[in-house]
Parts: sequence; structure tokens; C-alpha cells
Amino acid sequence: MAEAAQSNQDIFTCPVCLDILNYPVTIHCGHNYCMGCINDCWDREDQKGVYSCPQCRQTFTPRPVLNKNNMVAELLEQFKKTRIQAAAPVPCAGPGDVECDVCTGRKLKAVKSCLECLVSYCETHYKAHNELNPGRKHKVVDATGQLQERICTQHEKPLEIFCRTDQSCVCWLCLVDEHKGHDTVSASEGRREKQTHLGETQNKIQQRIQEREKELQELRKAVETLKSSAQKTVEDSEMIFTEMIRSIERRGSEVKELIRAQEKAEVSRAEGLLKRLEQEIAKLKRRDAELEQLTLTEDHIHFLKTFQSVSETPESKDLSCISVNQGLSFEAVGKSVSSLKMQLENFCKEEVMKISASVTEVQAILPPEPTTREDFLRYSCHFTLDPDTAHRQLHLSERNRRVEWRDEGQSYPDHPERFNVWEQVLCREGVSGRCYWEVEWSKCDHIAVSYKSISRKGGGKECKFGFNDQSWSLRLYSSSNSIFCHNNKETKLSLVANSRIGVYVDHRAGTLAFYSISGTMTLLHRVQTTFTHTLYPGFGVYGSESAVHLL
Repeated sequence: MAEAAQSNQDIFTCPVCLDILNYPVTIHCGHNYCMGCINDCWDREDQKGVYSCPQCRQTFTPRPVLNKNNMVAELLEQFKKTRIQAAAPVPCAGPGDVECDVCTGRKLKAVKSCLECLVSYCETHYKAHNELNPGRKHKVVDATGQLQERICTQHEKPLEIFCRTDQSCVCWLCLVDEHKGHDTVSASEGRREKQTHLGETQNKIQQRIQEREKELQELRKAVETLKSSAQKTVEDSEMIFTEMIRSIERRGSEVKELIRAQEKAEVSRAEGLLKRLEQEIAKLKRRDAELEQLTLTEDHIHFLKTFQSVSETPESKDLSCISVNQGLSFEAVGKSVSSLKMQLENFCKEEVMKISASVTEVQAILPPEPTTREDFLRYSCHFTLDPDTAHRQLHLSERNRRVEWRDEGQSYPDHPERFNVWEQVLCREGVSGRCYWEVEWSKCDHIAVSYKSISRKGGGKECKFGFNDQSWSLRLYSSSNSIFCHNNKETKLSLVANSRIGVYVDHRAGTLAFYSISGTMTLLHRVQTTFTHTLYPGFGVYGSESAVHLL
């Protein structure tokens, strides 16, 4: 009997809690339940006065009296003693899992969700769901936790219709109220239409992915080439400079040997003359001593006989060629070497500057120049107008993104950076790399970029955008005329400017470009120069109805 209980353990499982029966009871239809589970079910049916079996739906009136089934309890005890751990444990719902909506107590992991019942089921309750709907095929999907998204929050009905007018999913009751008369289709038809658009978008994304992957490969290849080239150049440069150092050392050794050889020759020649002079001096000293002795003798005969032999001056070799240079030294050689050092340093300095310029021109990794508006928008920057720089006739609004001219002055406090004569304003943020922004303008405006060092006080040209070397300005008028101005030099533009202007700056490349934007981007003017400081967007707004809006 124990083996039978073990092999048929489903009969010991409560259909409600799906756990081993606890205080088993058997109702009139023959199904077994936990005493607590069946009482909980029937407590919810007290208002109806009719009680049913959760499995076979057989009804009972009045509410049956429940008693413990001792035979099932005894078999259950034997089953608990003899059963072994099941190979596959019942999967309870964990973090991130969809829970079964039918389970009470311990929630099991749901395996399916019914899109008509809007309920998620575990394996056991999913079987019961199919038994209750034998002739009605409900649409079932893998368990999902997004069932509530399929319910209309207003009418609590399934969302089955797609409103093309409002581009939203609605229920059939919504068609009676706020979506009455709208262009609607079934959700499946709406999905089909969107699926087509989704496919097109997906194709574009895949194409973009392929393009970017190709660019990625090319960029990686460029990086590797750059690294390899840099390493080879470093090694070659080290070898060349080593050879240069060795060459200079060899030349230094040659100069040293030349100086030593000249020193040796001149010293040897001088030492020979020194020896001859020393010998002659010694001989003359001996003769002088003899003459001194002769002078002291008192023997007149001896004096006379000896005088003839000692009175003659000893013969001396002609040393008149000896000429001693008091400034004798290698000072001239030292000056020549110092001059060579200075020439080498100046030459190396000039050549290193050329080398440095060549190095900075290596820009293989820079992204290509943008061509389409989509490319430009990748460098889009957010700017806000700086109230501390705004002229008092200029009114800032929309979180300092719009400026307009007003007849009444604004109550701005005094500030050293404020334009006090020209009706101009600068942005807080600067540009030091690649940047793009768009503005809407009206009537009479200047769209400019400027160094922060531009003068602010007074009505001179040093303060006005475009009339100095600190700023570049596009002057726009409602008559469709436009003029570019920098350092007080004007360039009249033939192209018509629309109400929307795009500005592109590549600070490192020294590029500044203005575009007129309608359906396409039209280049109005382009500047190629060298920017030495950070640039700040600026606007000049002159006269009534003039305004600029940063987009």
C-alpha cells in the first residue's frame, strides 16, 4: 500500500495549494483537499450560498460539513515515511520570475499566460485551465509579467484596438467616448503596419551598424598604423640622434687631438730653444767668473798674458729669430668651438620646430568632417545665455535660452562683464572642440562667436561683434540680406538666410561655418583660421521685434 501511495503521490497533493495534504478532508464529489484550503475557498462563496468543488465545479447546498478522512490521513503518513526526494523539485517563483496568479500560499513559477483570461498559470493550474476550456481555444503565450499593460486603465477591459489617430491602444469602450470617430484598426492590423515600419527602421539600424563596424575597423587599423609608425619613427629618431651624438663626439676628439698635437710641437720647439739658452747662459757665467778673477790679480805679467784669451766675448748662435708672443693661447680655438655650439643649438632649435609642426599635423584618428544635418547634430551642444553679460535692453526668457529686445530697460545689476552700449549678450558655455548649435532669429540680429576677452564697456568697435579681431559675426536682416564680418572687414553674402541658422565650430581645425536650414542645409559662409582661445556663442539683438532663440 505504501508503494502504491508512493507511485501515485498526486492523490496526496492538494489541488489548491499544490502541497502535500494537511489535515485531509474528502468532499461529496470525492476530491480531497486540505481542511484550511477548502474552507478558504468556500468562505469566499458564502455570499452566494452555493459551494463548489474547485476541480470538478460540482455545487453543494447547503455548505457541507467537513470531517477528516482518516484512511487518506493514514496513507498520507505512510507516504511521508517512505517517499524519497523527487528528482525535479516543484519550481517555486524566484526573483524575476512570473508568479502563478492562482496559487495560494506558496507561489509557484508560472509557465504560461492566457491573453483572454489575463491570468498567469503554473504547470498544474495551466492543465486545470485547459480542462475548464475544452472547446474554447484561448490565446496563450509564455509567462509574462506585462499582462496589466493589456488592460485599459479607464474601463478595465482588454486593449484590442489600435487608434491610428492618437497612435495608442484602446479597448472597445474607448471607441464610444474619447476615441469616437477616430481611424482605428484591430491590434493585429496595427501591429502589421508598425511591423513594416519596424522592419525598415531595423534595416536602417543594421545598415548603420555595418557602417559603424566598418568605421570601427578602419579606425582600429588607423590606430595600429599610427602606433606602428610612431614606434618606428621613435626608434629611427633615437638611432639618428645617437649617430649625431657619436659624430659630434668624434669631431670633438679630432679637435682635441689637433690641439694636443699643436701643443706638443710648439712645446718641443720651445724646449730646444730653452736648452740652448740655458747652455749659453752657463758659458757666459763661467767667462764672467774668470774675468772677475783676472780683475783681482796683482800680477801684471799674468794679467797681460791672460787678458787676450779671456777678453773676447764667447761665440753665440744667432737667436734673434726668437720672438715671444705674450698673448700666446688657444683662446681663438675656444671661441670657434663656442661659435659652433651656438650654431648647432640654433640649427637644432629650428629643425625641432619643423619636426614639431610635422608631428602635430598627424591627425589620422580625427573623425571626418560632418556633411549632413544628422552628422552635425551628433556634435550638438547645449548653451544658455549669461545674464551677467546681457545689455539692459535685452530680455532673457525660457530658462535663458531666448533673448529679445525690449523698449523698457531690465533691472540687471551692475557687472564688469555686461555690455553697456551695444545690445549684445554672450553664452555661459564655451567651445574648445567640435560643436554645433541652431538658432531661430527675427528682424535684425547678429549671430556670432567671440573670445571672452572682448571689451564690454563703451560704443567703440572693440566691443561690437565682428568689428574686431576678438569676434566673428553673421549679420542678418529681415530684408534677406546677410553680411559676414570679422576684424571690421565685411563680406556680403549672396545666399538667402532662413529663419533658422546652424553654426558649426571645429576649434582645433580652425573651422567656423554658418548654415541656412530649411528642408536642407545650405552653407552661407565658411571661415578657416586659427583660434587661440575658447570661443563663446554671442548674439546682437537690435531694435523692436528682434529676437534670438537657442534651439
